[in-house]
Amino acid sequence: MAPPGRIQVADDTLSADAAYRLACEGTALLWRGDFQNARQLLQAMARRIGRKPRQPAPTAAEAFHLQRMAQAQRARTLGMLLIPFAAGHVIPLRRAPDVCQACAEAHGPADAPYVISLRELLGLIGAHEWRKQGINIPACGGSIHPHYGVFAPIRSEYVELVANTPLPAGLATHSLAFDIGTGTGVLAAVLAKRGVAQVLATDQDARALDCARENLARLGLGKQIGILQVDLFPPGRAPLIICNPPWVPARPSSPLEHAVYDPDSRMLRGFLNGLAEHLEPGGEGWLILSDLAEHLELRPRNDLLTIIDGAGLQVLGRSDVRPTHPRATDPTDPLHAARAAEVTSLWRLGVKT
Repeated sequence: MAPPGRIQVADDTLSADAAYRLACEGTALLWRGDFQNARQLLQAMARRIGRKPRQPAPTAAEAFHLQRMAQAQRARTLGMLLIPFAAGHVIPLRRAPDVCQACAEAHGPADAPYVISLRELLGLIGAHEWRKQGINIPACGGSIHPHYGVFAPIRSEYVELVANTPLPAGLATHSLAFDIGTGTGVLAAVLAKRGVAQVLATDQDARALDCARENLARLGLGKQIGILQVDLFPPGRAPLIICNPPWVPARPSSPLEHAVYDPDSRMLRGFLNGLAEHLEPGGEGWLILSDLAEHLELRPRNDLLTIIDGAGLQVLGRSDVRPTHPRATDPTDPLHAARAAEVTSLWRLGVKT
């Protein structure tokens, strides 16, 4: 977010109504009171945002865009409550928690004072807890610990698809796989646990590469899986290449959203258009993709099939699974109809013969 144009010092005497009004007007509030009171104030401001009635959208695409606009406005408003920091990620406020490690994991060392929105700070704390506790992935034989800014594999259905789909026959003579856009390294780990002797995992994000290295080392797979910082494919060919690209073709509003939103389906198109020249004869490309974009009217199924056909590929098979995350069964979600109909698929692709 851009720095605010106006800043007002605030403390425990500021009411939630006044704070909300100032934030809506674009005035940031630099907090000097009790830290826990600031958290309560932020919750009270969020409740006031929730009171605004929303008009139903006539189409799924308009509902999606209205939801994105509402989320952006909410982020801007709640982001106006600022917390001061001294050097070393220390909060000089009463009853402030020790967040040094959480902030250092996300932003590195801090040699000078700074300010950060309380909303973002709470996100850093949450990311730190995910990283510390980890996410148990039975198919990996252990836990995956996501770093701040790296997509967390909390939706286990796509992991199970990779764990249960029969491996291509070509791996029997050349046991090599590529994992494109590895993120936390979870799918590379699944393939290694399934017996693939060598996996090359790629990503262009430095955070993801560090996260994957740490996870794979913890699982004892560091020698079996190589990590490369490249955009999409490593050099060479493999009998199995997998990719789980961002599922929604929309523009991300922050760096943290790149794992969810793929403008103009750039990564999806890049993977499909480059797959044929990186597959060994008879090899398979596994595309893990949700059809949520189809239900949101953002990318018709025919567009996906056209890209596959134009890349010189054919569909060898497909495995589907219904998502189990809470939003899929939440009728109050503005996108409930699309989420309830969503299916996640593993598309088995081969080169046209």
